[in-house]
Amino acid sequence: MKITRILVHQVDLPLHEGRYSWSGGKSVDVFDATIVRIETDAGLVGVGEVTPLGPVYLPSYATGARTGIAEVAPALIGLDPRETDVLGRAMDDRLKGHPYVKSAIDMACWDLLGKAAGLPLVTLLGGRNGDDFVLYRAISKRDPAEMATNLRGYREEGYRRFQLKVGSDVETDIARIHACADVVEPGDILIADANTGWLPHEAARVVRAVADRDVYIEQPCRTYEECRSIRRRTSHPFVMDESIEDLDSLVRALRDDAMDVVNIKIGKFGGLTKARQARDLCVARGIAMTIEDAWGSDVVTAAIAHLAHSTPTDLLFTATDFNSYVTVSTAEGAPQRRDGRMSAPTGPGLGIEPRLEVLGDPVIDIDR
Repeated sequence: MKITRILVHQVDLPLHEGRYSWSGGKSVDVFDATIVRIETDAGLVGVGEVTPLGPVYLPSYATGARTGIAEVAPALIGLDPRETDVLGRAMDDRLKGHPYVKSAIDMACWDLLGKAAGLPLVTLLGGRNGDDFVLYRAISKRDPAEMATNLRGYREEGYRRFQLKVGSDVETDIARIHACADVVEPGDILIADANTGWLPHEAARVVRAVADRDVYIEQPCRTYEECRSIRRRTSHPFVMDESIEDLDSLVRALRDDAMDVVNIKIGKFGGLTKARQARDLCVARGIAMTIEDAWGSDVVTAAIAHLAHSTPTDLLFTATDFNSYVTVSTAEGAPQRRDGRMSAPTGPGLGIEPRLEVLGDPVIDIDR
C-alpha cells in the first residue's frame, strides 16, 4: 500500500457554551480544526485531525499546522502508511520539531493501518479494557457561583470528574475552588487546573487556602521547576500537563517524582505513535494518565477513545469527549458520551467516516 494523495481541510468548530475561557484572560469562541485525509493506491482512505487551543496555549496554531503539513506531505507520497515509524522519521527529516504538525498525518496513518488489518485501533494499541472508560468535564472560567452551577448541570449529564479552569487572581480562584467543592458529591473528583496561570507565591497561597479540600492541583505555574516547588509544598495530588512536552520531559518528570497524574495530549507528542510510547512508559511506572488532546472534533475524539480504552483501567485517570463541546459533527460513527463515560468504536481503524459535506473542499491537495 502506498500513499498517493494527502488532502487538508479546514473546519470551524463553534462551542455550545459560546466561549471557552482559561487562565490569563485567554479564551476561544470558535476552534480552527485541521483535518487530513490520506488516499492510497489500495483504495483505502485514512483521516486525522489536529485542533490547537488557539495560538496562545501551546507553541502551536491552526494555520501553522496547515503550513507545516504542506511542507512535509510531499515527502510522504509513495510511502507505506502502515509503517508508522518510517513515516514519522520521514516527517522529522523534512521538518525539525513542530510535533503538532505531524499529529494529524500520524493519526490518519494509524487509521489506515487499522483499516488494512480489519481491526479497530483499540485492538492495535493494546486491547479493550472493560466496557467503557470515564470522562471529565472542563468547567470554563467564570464567577465562582456560575462555575458551581455549571458543575451541577454537568453532573446531571453523568460526569463525575470536573476540571475547574482557574489561574487568575488568587482570591477569586480560591473562591472558585471552594464553591465547586461545596457542590460535588461522594465519588466525584475535582481538579483545579491553573494552566500555568499562577506565579509560585500565588500558587503557594492557593494550596494553603484549600488545604482542607479534596482537590487535585494541575499545572499551577509556567515552568517545570516552579511546579515541582509547589508540589513539595502541598499534600494535594498533583497533575502535570503543559510542562510535559515530549518523551524526554516525561522521563525527567518520572525520575523526579514530579506528579501523581500526567496529561497525555496526542497532538503535543506528534500523534498516536509517540503518545502510545508515552502511555506505555507511564503504565510501566504506575503513573495515572488523562488521555486527551489540546482540542478537537469527532476525529480527535475517536483517537482519544481508542488510546484511552486500550489503557489499563486503574491507570486511566480520565479522558476527554471534545465532540460534546462543539456544535459541528465532522464524522459519522464517532464515539458519544453516555452518562459521563465513553467507549472506543468497534469498526476498523478509527471506526469513523468523515462527513465530506462538512469538511468541504480541501485547502491543500498534495499528490506528488
